Amino acid sequence: MEGVDNCAIKPHVLTDNLLTNAQLGFCENHLPLDLITALVQTWTKELNSRDNQAVHARIHNIQAWADKWQATFVPQSTRCYMVLDSVELSRASSSILVSAFTYVGQLALISANIIFTAISENLGALVIAEHCLSFQNNVIKTSKYNIFTFLPINLFEQFQRIANAYFLCLLILQLIPQVSSLSWYTTVIPLMLVLIITAVKDAIDDYHRYKSDNQVNNREVMVLINGKLKSEKWMHVQVGDIIKMENNHFVTADLLLLSSSEPYGLIYIETAELDGETNLKIKQSLTVTSDMGENIQALADFDGEVTCEAPNNRLDKFRGTLSYKENKYSLDNEKILLRGCTLRNTEWCYGLVIFAGQDTKLMQNSGLSAFKRTNIDRLMNILVLWIFGFLAFMCTVLAIGNGIWESFKGYYFQVYLPWDHDTTNSSISGFLMFWSYVIILNTVVPISLYVSIEVIRLGSSFYIDWDSKMYYPKKDIPALARTTTLTEELGQIKYIFSDKTGTLTQNIMLFNKCTINGKMYGYVYDFAGQRTEITAKTEKVDFTFNSMADPKFVFYDHSLVEAVKVGDPKVHEFFRLLSLCHTVMPEEKCKGILVYQAQSPDEGALVTAARNFGFVFRSRTPETITLVEMGETKIYELLSILDFDNVRKRMSVIVRCPDGKLHLYCKGADTIVFDRLDSSSQHLRDITTEHLDDFAGDGLRTLVLAYKDLNKTYFKNWQKRHFEASVALENRDEQLSELYEEIEKDLTLLGATAVEDKLQDGVPQTIETLSKANIKIWVLTGDKQETAVNIGYACNMLQDEMNKIFTIEGNNSEAILAELRNASAIMRKEPEQTENEVISIKQPKKPVFLPEETVDGKYGLVISGATLAHALEEDMELEFLKTVCLCKAVICCRVTPLQKAQVVELVKKYKNAITLAIGDGANDVSMIKAAHIGVGISGEEGTQAVLSSDFSFAQFRYLQRLLLVHGRWSYFRMCRFLSYFFYKNFAFTLVHFWYGFFCGFSAQTVYDEWYITLYNLVYTSLPVLAMSLFDQDVNDRWSVAYPQLYEPGQLNLYFSKVEFVKCVIHGVYSSLVLFFIPYGALFEAVRDDGKTVSDYQSFALIAQTCLLVAVTVQIALDTSYWTAINHFFIWGSLAVYFAITFTMYSNGMYLMFPTSFPFIGTARNALNQPHVWLTIFLTAAMCVLPVVILRFLSVELRPTFSDKLRFKIRQIKMFPPKQIVSHLRRPSTRRSAYAFAHQQGFGALITSGKNMRVKSLIPIPSKISTSSDSDKQKNVKLVAVTENMKTTQK
Repeated sequence: MEGVDNCAIKPHVLTDNLLTNAQLGFCENHLPLDLITALVQTWTKELNSRDNQAVHARIHNIQAWADKWQATFVPQSTRCYMVLDSVELSRASSSILVSAFTYVGQLALISANIIFTAISENLGALVIAEHCLSFQNNVIKTSKYNIFTFLPINLFEQFQRIANAYFLCLLILQLIPQVSSLSWYTTVIPLMLVLIITAVKDAIDDYHRYKSDNQVNNREVMVLINGKLKSEKWMHVQVGDIIKMENNHFVTADLLLLSSSEPYGLIYIETAELDGETNLKIKQSLTVTSDMGENIQALADFDGEVTCEAPNNRLDKFRGTLSYKENKYSLDNEKILLRGCTLRNTEWCYGLVIFAGQDTKLMQNSGLSAFKRTNIDRLMNILVLWIFGFLAFMCTVLAIGNGIWESFKGYYFQVYLPWDHDTTNSSISGFLMFWSYVIILNTVVPISLYVSIEVIRLGSSFYIDWDSKMYYPKKDIPALARTTTLTEELGQIKYIFSDKTGTLTQNIMLFNKCTINGKMYGYVYDFAGQRTEITAKTEKVDFTFNSMADPKFVFYDHSLVEAVKVGDPKVHEFFRLLSLCHTVMPEEKCKGILVYQAQSPDEGALVTAARNFGFVFRSRTPETITLVEMGETKIYELLSILDFDNVRKRMSVIVRCPDGKLHLYCKGADTIVFDRLDSSSQHLRDITTEHLDDFAGDGLRTLVLAYKDLNKTYFKNWQKRHFEASVALENRDEQLSELYEEIEKDLTLLGATAVEDKLQDGVPQTIETLSKANIKIWVLTGDKQETAVNIGYACNMLQDEMNKIFTIEGNNSEAILAELRNASAIMRKEPEQTENEVISIKQPKKPVFLPEETVDGKYGLVISGATLAHALEEDMELEFLKTVCLCKAVICCRVTPLQKAQVVELVKKYKNAITLAIGDGANDVSMIKAAHIGVGISGEEGTQAVLSSDFSFAQFRYLQRLLLVHGRWSYFRMCRFLSYFFYKNFAFTLVHFWYGFFCGFSAQTVYDEWYITLYNLVYTSLPVLAMSLFDQDVNDRWSVAYPQLYEPGQLNLYFSKVEFVKCVIHGVYSSLVLFFIPYGALFEAVRDDGKTVSDYQSFALIAQTCLLVAVTVQIALDTSYWTAINHFFIWGSLAVYFAITFTMYSNGMYLMFPTSFPFIGTARNALNQPHVWLTIFLTAAMCVLPVVILRFLSVELRPTFSDKLRFKIRQIKMFPPKQIVSHLRRPSTRRSAYAFAHQQGFGALITSGKNMRVKSLIPIPSKISTSSDSDKQKNVKLVAVTENMKTTQK
């Protein structure tokens, strides 16, 4: 054992899936051998047993050994714990309980693994690990329910809402006759309605996930079964199976690559589904397995045993060994194909399934589907508890009042008002009345509230789905709300965490501009010599003179083509360099159609540019490169490739030209190449530097090109020394580096290229707009730092105008902490702390929300994944968060998927803010699931992020509309809805409270029972829904034009605890008005004919009519945006109320249902009196008068930004100007540095010839310039053509 980190679980992956013996490993300070032997013997006996009863009987024996071992040999200072897990011993799913010791923080017990782990003080370890027969199958499941679990799980989730549980208890109370004051159906009907609607919505959401899972699980792949290839569904693939994949197929599971159609077991894959990168990557199998090729019998007889690490989410690492034919072979990530990758440029390959289904790294990165709740939901739970307390207070007051009244009054009127036989005294009466009033006053938290909330959220999600402005016609991809429960939270986003590749960028590079021999090309000038902006109407360069040009390539500067055509030697040398100095592979898919496969998009763009300007890279062998220069085929002898790496930041090739001369061609970062130029290039260097600054102002990525003529004698000597260094056993890299430095000097400058890393349309404008909305955007990317920073500048996150951009790059905790503290001090303009002050940090015992801080100036911060790992440690995370939150822009590069999620969780932990994560690949899934809102970009890069997201669309720019329009409207409408709903229900319910003082606290209701049932379900439901679905303070164009409108949502200004208290006060006031004005108006009142109208039924009718009119007028005042639907629902609800009232109180209904409709004739007798209508008008006016006064004073004295904007809109009576999408240009002294692939180049692979296979010997026409005089006399030249490129020379 090498240490704790290497004490990994070692599952044995066998083609026959047989159980193997336990493996024993122990460290330097191992335990006594006799105890180890006894323990292992006992353990092995249990493993080999297939008798489950015996297993259960003998498990105590293992427990005894473990206890004895722990008590005797484990030091007291070592904390060990006993854990139990269910482990399947066979595919028959028999299980046992196993015990294991595990060190705190090194919990190694994982399902389907049996582990004993104990760690002593010096971290020595004893590990006994065995993987059982129960491997994961290849079924994936992102849905939460099935037919059997849906009902219990969904009901459990729904009753986590306090209000739902409360109404269930209320229903039980209503079934008790002694306390029931209302019929049971007044609660059960709304409760069932809520549960059913929510369940149907959840079922539909989950069904969509199930369909998506089913589609993937039913894909087919060829599996080797009993010596034959058979088609099987993905779901039936198991660990140990050998499968065959073909070109452009998705990888079925995590595989060990065995063999392929390419030489030396090479394959090309695209990992867009995993990391959003579309450039190709190479994998290579072991030689011992690649020799099997597609020999079915050899593959069927393969009996290798794979010992590897446990399933984990690390996409870039793999550790394991293959035991085969009594030899062991090391396995790493280069030999593993991960599920979700796509096979490219490879006819076929075979692989052994290592991990399947949920164990694959793709699914391990998916994480668990968390049950997300909105900020409104969490606030509602708190408010409901408050309401319960308020309800208990009111019921207690009324119960005490009942006890007092029964003692002093009711006791003497038992002949008229007899007590129930269960009521023996006033205390019992008061106790029963407490529960009766709980039932009556329950409408302070109406069940219909939750029905309405779900309907509003569903409507808001439909608006997103239907929004044509978020539809991407090129790919036929609409926006999609994949969840319907989080829409209002879109209006409260404070932090956005974004991936880079595929999210901000298209991962497409375009050759945009260049400078050659001091002349700049790429800009367009008018007749006056002034630069003009390139538009869709700008004339493009015509490349029809070149039959091999790429039709997709676009360039606008015609002067460069003219320079090529007239034969400018420097221009020709420039493009010759681009067509020779690279590691691109050509592929001719069909005759005349040439496709380049590049390791990085940069290289592909440069070679394509050279191709269009007449220097076509045609084919290559390990020794030659074939070009077609201005229609003439030339063959260059490739003598050496001096490959790129992150230190050199340059690449060179040495070639022998057809005329026999030796040339070194070099391209690289400006800072690197400039230091290696000959002194004669100084003047040209100064001019080129000015041009590079100009390119940097456009956010372009630049490379400097230079060349050198080599002396044949010198090169021969250098080549000899290069060979000796390349085979040296010691200091090989250092010797090669010295030789590279020696030959790459005294270069002659040619010029520079400027490549545009193509951003998605509208990304800079979107980021700028969201920043104005006070939203902070952080980029979390797995890309290297240089590339990430370049994109930061290109999309206007980072700017030269910023006061300072901090780069945190310490390699230990102390250094990083010092850098963070110093950066914070600079931003706060505080003096730098001393070393002791820097290190002394105390973490709070409980997480507390950090307040929002602002600083003068704009700052940015860049940090890499290795440094971030230290910054996220528990004793430093708070300081890290305090520092980065002061910055306007934050870029975290080279981060792992887990680190992305950790950053999001850190912000959620310490900041009282709503977070949103947006990405497009599987490496973004954990971040998407960790954030409050997850957004997936659905495009070319796969669907894994989309499947795990809450919302999805095709372009990053749509995020602006999602938040500033849909999100803001949803939050605005939800807050309006909640404020009005609480108000109308407090006004409705508290009338019962005041009436209790006038009815002997007898739990008599003020209103008719039918009115109580229909109030929230019919009379007031549609008007508030209309407002909640259609209301808007300003339209969508104004919302985007003025992002400042978004800030109230971030600050919870529209609905909070304070706003709730205001609603309660308004409701209490209205309830007083609604009770006492009708009470006073009807006190001893008589009709015109002298008959009384002061009876209970008349009072109930007038009180409920006053209430409905008052709340209707209130919602009319609350409505900002009137539509025909609003008018219909608001005034229609009043009409429906009167229609139902006159119907229910008619003689006919009473005759049919005498017990259910006792208010016979009340409506026609009361509502035909003028003073009754005067009472209704006066009551409604008094209810809304304070609201009108306060709103008028608020707008006049303390207007909000929204108030000012609406006043402006009313004055100008016009739409805002359309947004003009202009090119954001900024002066810059920064030059984008070398941006090649993220890993070592393909140079060594090309020169070794391992990726090339001689398919045929094809004659090249005689119009060829070769590298020697003897070759010129030949009519043909035999060229090896690589099969993986399928290039045909004719």
